[in-house]
Amino acid sequence: MTRKLEHWILLLVAGFVLLAGLFLTFKIYLAGQALLAVVCLAILGVAVFVYSSAKAYAFRYLFPGLLAAVVFVLFPLAYTFGIGFSNYSSKNLLSFERARQYFLDESYVVDGESYAFTLHADGPSYRLRLENDKGDVFVTGPLALKPLAVSVPAKRQESSDAPLSEPVDTRTLIAHLKALKQLTLQLPGGQSASASGLREFAPVRKLYVESADGSFKNQQDGTSIKPNFQTGFFETAGGEALQPGFKVNVGWDNFKRIFTDSSFSDPFLRIFGWTVLFSALTVLFAFSVGFVLAALMCWEALRFRKIYSVLLFLPYAVPGFISILVFKGLFSENAGEINLILEGLLGIKPHWFTDPFLAKVMLLIVNTWLGFPYMMLLSMGLIKAIPADLYEASAIAGAGPVTNFLKITLPLIVKPITPLLISAFAFNFNNFVLIALLTNGRPDFLDTKVPAGTTDLLVSYTYRIAFQDSGQNFGLAAAISTVVFLMVAALSLLNLRLTKANQGGAH
Repeated sequence: MTRKLEHWILLLVAGFVLLAGLFLTFKIYLAGQALLAVVCLAILGVAVFVYSSAKAYAFRYLFPGLLAAVVFVLFPLAYTFGIGFSNYSSKNLLSFERARQYFLDESYVVDGESYAFTLHADGPSYRLRLENDKGDVFVTGPLALKPLAVSVPAKRQESSDAPLSEPVDTRTLIAHLKALKQLTLQLPGGQSASASGLREFAPVRKLYVESADGSFKNQQDGTSIKPNFQTGFFETAGGEALQPGFKVNVGWDNFKRIFTDSSFSDPFLRIFGWTVLFSALTVLFAFSVGFVLAALMCWEALRFRKIYSVLLFLPYAVPGFISILVFKGLFSENAGEINLILEGLLGIKPHWFTDPFLAKVMLLIVNTWLGFPYMMLLSMGLIKAIPADLYEASAIAGAGPVTNFLKITLPLIVKPITPLLISAFAFNFNNFVLIALLTNGRPDFLDTKVPAGTTDLLVSYTYRIAFQDSGQNFGLAAAISTVVFLMVAALSLLNLRLTKANQGGAH
C-alpha cells in the first residue's frame, strides 16, 4: 500500500512539473520566442521519455546533470557564438519587424485646426470634451485614464446627450497629462488627434506609409527611406542611417575586424601579448614563492612551522576582492602607505596607477600575493609525498639543502604540478576581477579609437567594448569572447594531454 501511495505521489508531482513546463513553454511562445519554445518543448519530450521508458533507465540519473550542462554551458556558448555573427549593439537592438513597426507608428502634428479640451469626471472614470474654432464639439465615452497607448473614438456632442460635470482643476489635469498624451482620438471623418499641450489636442497623421517596394514614404516632407540589410538601418536616399537600427547577420565581419581593422587589431594584439605575459609571470612568481615557502615549511628543523603555515595561508583565506581593494589603498599615489614608506626611505613616490610599466608591476605584485598560498599548499602536499629515502641517500653522499632542493625536490614535483600550473595560467588569462577592481584597465592607450588600456586583459577589453564604449558593440565583443574561449579551450586540451601523459608515466 505504501509503495502504491508513493507511486501515485510521484505521478502527481511529475504531472504537475510537466504541466508547469508546458505552461512556461506556452508563455515563451506568446512572448514571440518561437525557437526557444520549441527547444523547451523538445527538452520536456526527452524528459518524459527518459523517466517513463525502461530503455532509458540508465539516463535517469544523468539527465539532470546533462540538462544543466546544456542550459548553463552549451547554450551560453552557442548564444555568444551566434551574436558574434551579428551587428548586435546599442544602435542595433531591435529585430527588423520591431524597427519597421517603430517607423510605421511614428506620427506628427498637422498644422492648422486644433481643439481646446476639458477633462470631466464621470464616476470613477473621465470624459473628454473637445471644441474647435468653428464651434464643433466632440466628446468621448468614459475613460479609465492609464499611461497606455490606446485609440479612443470621439463623437459629435448632441443636445440630447447627458450634461457633463464641471471640468477638473489644473492639478488633476496635470496628474493625468501623461496618460492623455498617449491617447489618440478618432474623430468623425477619419481624422485623428493627440494632446499637444495642457489644454489642446491637435490633428496627427502617420509620419511614414509603406510603399509597394518596401520603402517608407515620409508624408511630411515627401522623402523616402529604405531598409539596408547590410548595415541594419533604415537609410535615406543620401545614405543617412536612422535610429533605431535592427539586427542583421554580418557573417565573419566581426572576426575579421579583430585582426584586420587597425583600430581593433592594434590594441587587440598588444592586449593579447600583455595577457599572455601577465598570466605566465603570475604563475611563475606565485609558484616560485609558494614552492620556496613550501620547502621551508617542510623543513623538520624549522621551529614554529605550524604558526608560519597558518600566517602564510591567511592571504588565501581572505576574500580576493577585499585584498585587492586593500592593496588599491596601499598603492595610492598620494596617501598610500607604500608610497609614504618609499618617500621616507628613498625620497620617491612612484605613480602606480598612471605609469603603464608600474601599473603592470603593481598587478603582478598583488596577483602573486593572492596566488602564492595556493601554490604553497599544492607544493607542500607533493613534497611530503617524496620518499624520505632519497634525502637520506643524498645526505650520505654529502649533498646539502640546495642540492636536495634543485636535484630531488624540484624535479619530482614539476611533472605532477604542471597541469595545475596550466590551469592557473588559464584562470589568470580571464582574471577580470583583479583588473576591474585594481586598475580598470588604465592607464588607457592614447592612440586607439576604442576603449583599451595598457593593463587590460582580453576579458576586460571585451567588457569595455560591450558595456563601456559609447557604441556598446555586443557583436564584436561576442566575437572576441569566442576567440578567447578557443584559446582557453586549447589550454584545457593541453592540460588534459599532460594529465594523461602523467598518468601513463605513473603506470
